[in-house]
This record gives sequence, structure tokens and C-alpha cells, in this order.
Amino acid sequence: MASPSPHPHLFADVLARVRAACEALATEGALPGGLDLSRIVVEPPKDASHGDMATNVAMVLARDAGRKPRDLAELVAARLRQDPLVTRVDIAGPGFINLTLANSAWTGALRAILTAGAEFGHSTVGGGEKVDVEYVSANPTGPMHVGHCRGAVFGDALASLLAFAGYDVVREYYINDAGAQVVVLARSAFLRYREALGESIGEIPEGLYPGDYLKPVGAALVAEFGDGLRALPEAEWLPKVRERAIAMMMAEIRKDLAALNVRHDVFFSERSLIEGGVDRVGATIAALRAKGDVYEGRLAPPKGAPVEDYEDREQTLFRATAFGDDVDRPLKKSDGSYTYFASDIAYHQTKFERGFANMVDVWGADHGGYIKRVQAAIAAVTDGKGTLDVKIVQLVRLLRNGEPVKMSKRAGDFVTLRDVVDEVGCDAVRFMMLFRKNDALLDFDLSKVIEQSKDNAVFYVQYGHARGHSVFRNAREAFPDLPQDAERWTELLKGADLSRLDDATELSLMRRLALYPRVVEAAALAHEPHRIAFYLYDLASEFHALWTRGRDMPHLRFIITNDAQITVARLALVQSVVSVLASGLAVLGVSAPSEMR
Repeated sequence: MASPSPHPHLFADVLARVRAACEALATEGALPGGLDLSRIVVEPPKDASHGDMATNVAMVLARDAGRKPRDLAELVAARLRQDPLVTRVDIAGPGFINLTLANSAWTGALRAILTAGAEFGHSTVGGGEKVDVEYVSANPTGPMHVGHCRGAVFGDALASLLAFAGYDVVREYYINDAGAQVVVLARSAFLRYREALGESIGEIPEGLYPGDYLKPVGAALVAEFGDGLRALPEAEWLPKVRERAIAMMMAEIRKDLAALNVRHDVFFSERSLIEGGVDRVGATIAALRAKGDVYEGRLAPPKGAPVEDYEDREQTLFRATAFGDDVDRPLKKSDGSYTYFASDIAYHQTKFERGFANMVDVWGADHGGYIKRVQAAIAAVTDGKGTLDVKIVQLVRLLRNGEPVKMSKRAGDFVTLRDVVDEVGCDAVRFMMLFRKNDALLDFDLSKVIEQSKDNAVFYVQYGHARGHSVFRNAREAFPDLPQDAERWTELLKGADLSRLDDATELSLMRRLALYPRVVEAAALAHEPHRIAFYLYDLASEFHALWTRGRDMPHLRFIITNDAQITVARLALVQSVVSVLASGLAVLGVSAPSEMR
């Protein structure tokens, strides 16, 4: 059962009241004792006209209680009608219960925000559980591109969201530094090394990396080795060049990530699984073989679409079908080296050994077919104790005024992450990369994300935060005795007569604010940080609408110069909006400006 928020919120409060009603009915003998109340939920109704909250209590308890859902709903509804927080109870369909709450519920939620401040929305739903979030993990073969950008932002925001919801989070980057792609990197860098020595290299051969970003690597190799590498056979120069090229590429990747305010706690090297006298991959295969999960055999020819790793030969196979995959999977190539999959099994086993039974991987759009086999492998190496949730991040189409953006000269064949961040700023990139579900294609228009309009979501949300601060500045001009220091300001607002906030638009905004902790918990449990971005846009929209309404209807303005009491109450409402916008933006890694020009 999910733990409550450290700062009780309204949905948790109403859920507790529903459970208490069931317990009271059990005490009276109207319901059997010992019912499992953990499946009861309280959530906003799908149709706002049905009330403020809805509960499934009758639907989930009916069978165990030995009653029809509708009859059970009548019992619970009668009990809830006695609750002073509830003004109306309706039963819909087969037994859903809709609740309408008193205005005091919303003013109470507002006071909870003022009391909790920056802590509002924090949850213990994660219960301190350790979770490893692995994201980016781009091959260290060049600068990061726009596709990496979306995965980087998504993974970083998800890690922040999980931490905010009470999980013990580690952010991880898996460096793919042991495969064929880093051999290609070394050969490409060696070509630039020869160029730096004065050779004419002509066109970059097919199969090597063509971007100018490797020129500094070539120059660095000359500075370290002079022309000493040129006469060596490839077997001797390649490991030296590979090591230095990977190090320089990773340094560039770290700089790119820093420009995006993305950070990692752990950088795990794939080579560490097989180097330094350790063969973790071989040991993992041996352990699986001992359990009967690895065998020598042949794969049947694929039916329909070809399987990319099919070979008609006797080979070492992981019994993936025993753990839900479609076919068994090869662990060794025909030359005896390990497949990428074999290394991935060993790598994820290290995560479990480091204490992470809960793992989240963020992968690119082309890795969807790889999910089942890795989940099967984790089930095998952890004896079913480890879980992996793979979040696929779809492609980004980069546009400017609706037209595709040309490739980067430096990168050779793609637009770099740094190009995009330098043009529109970190905030616009981060927010807009999250303002769409991760598995949906994203059109990112460089011109539109810097527009100052409602159509530009990041501007609209940040402007909501800045507008709140402008209200405070104007209020202090109108009422010079308003406190300046944060502590006295908070105490003033906490003592406001919030019952004065009785307009329908004010109550609607309070309802939206009260929803924030539940959005946080639901987003964290679903691993969907875009829910926070959507919520912030809706909150900002309601706030801007209320501000506009006050311009058209003077009695609803935030500052009423001849009524300090209503002004302070409305400042409390504005402060709550500002606090929640700042909190949500922080989870997404986006700044909350107090002024915008």
C-alpha cells in the first residue's frame, strides 16, 4: 500500500475518510471485518460535473463483502454524508461514488500549501526504495545529437520526479566502450591524427566517422605521441588511440550534458566487465548455465520478419523463452566473442548486486524489439526479484518555422544537442522535450519555443511564475507595510481569512492546486514526468485566466486597495500558485524566473 505524503494532502485526507467509513461499518457489523482497504482509490472524476472526487470503494470491496456494488455504495455513501467536509454524495453507474466537497476543503488545502512551502507535493510513496535510472548511454563516438537530448531530459526529469516522490535514486550512464563502434572511432581518430601530422587524407572513407569533431583528437594524439604512432601496426596503436579518443569524447559528452543541466551519479564502463583480469560476462553465462538457463543448441529459422541475430549453427543460447521472450537468444558470436546482449545481462546483474531490484532504462526508438529479452534476462539472473521498466523515447523532428533544420557541419550528419541548447536555451529544450509523452514523436520548432505566447508552453508556465512575483511587487507598492522578509510574509499569508476566496474561478484554481501531490505520486508510479509538465501548463492557464478576469471585473483583482483583508487572502492564493509552479519546474529541471522581459 502506498505511504501517505509527509505533508498530508486533500486526496489522501479524503481517502482516509473513505477507509474510516468502511471501518466504522465493519465495527457496526454492516460489513465483515478484515476487508482489504488498500485497493480503494480516490481520484478526480473523469467528468468535472460529477463532483470533486470519485472513489471505487464499492467496486473493489463488493465481492469480499458479499454484497452487490450498488448496495455497498449506498451503505458507504450514507456514512460519508455525515462528514462535514462532504456536501454531496452521488452514486453513479454500478456503484462509483462521487463526492462534492465543502469550500473549506479547498481553503484547507491552500493553507497546507502555505504551511509546507517548497515541501508541498513531496511524497513518501517510494518508501525509500532504491531505484537505478539509466539514461543517455550514448556511444562515446561523437557529440550528442537531438535524439540523445530527449532521452537525457526525460531520464533526468524522471530521476528527479522519483526522488521527489520518496525513492532513493541513482542516475547512471552506461558507456558502450567495448564494441565495434569504438574500433571505428579509433580508426577515424587515427585518420585525423595523420591529418594533424600534415598528411592529405582526402575524403573520409565509407564506414568511418566523418565529423570535424575528431580533429581535436588527432591534434591531441600528435601532442602526446608526435609521429610515433604512424609506424606502428594497427594492433599496437589502436588500443592507445581508442582509449584517448573515448576519454575525449566522454569529456565532450559531459560538457553537452552539463549545458542541459543533466547529471549522472555513476558512469559504468562496458569494458570493465571483461578487462582487468575479470570476465563478468563469462561468469554470468556460467551461472545461468548451472541453473539450466543457458545451453548449446540451434535456433529455428525465423518465421516472417528476419531475426537480426539468427545464425544456423550450434551456439550458446540463453533460454529467454522460459522468461517470456519470443525466441532464445545467442550469447556468443561465431568468432567466440560475446554478443551485446551477453554484456547487457552481466551489466544489469551488477545493478542488482549493487542493491537495485527496481531498474529503469531509457532507450531510443530503435530499441523497442530489445526489451523482452533484457527483461527475461533480469528475471533469470535475479531469480525474479529484479524488475526492469524500459521507457522508449521516440524521435525528435527538428524544425525552424516548420522547415527541417539542416545538419551540423561540425557533426557531419546530424544536429548536435549543443547547437540546439545554444540557440534556444536550456529551459526551452527541457520543458518542450517533456511536453509530450515520451513514446510519441516530437516536432521541436526552434522558432516557436522562443515565442512569447500562450502557444509556447514553457514561456506560458514561466510567465505564470513571474506574473505571481509581479503581483507581490505591486502589492507592496499599494501596501508599503507588507513584510519583506520571507518568514513574516509566510506568517501573514498563513493567517489570511481564506473564506473570502469564494468566487468560482478562485475555487477552481484551489482545486487545481490541491491536485498537485496526487499528480506527483501518479506520475512517479507510472514513470511519466510529462504529467508534471501538462499539469503546470493547466495551472498556469487557470492563473492567467483569473488575472485576466480581474482586469475585466475589478472586484476580482488580486489587489483591492481599500480592502487589505481580501488582498492578503488573494496574495495567499497567488503565493500558492507561485510555490507549486516553482516546485514542478524544479522537478523538470527548468528555472522559475521571478521576472521576464
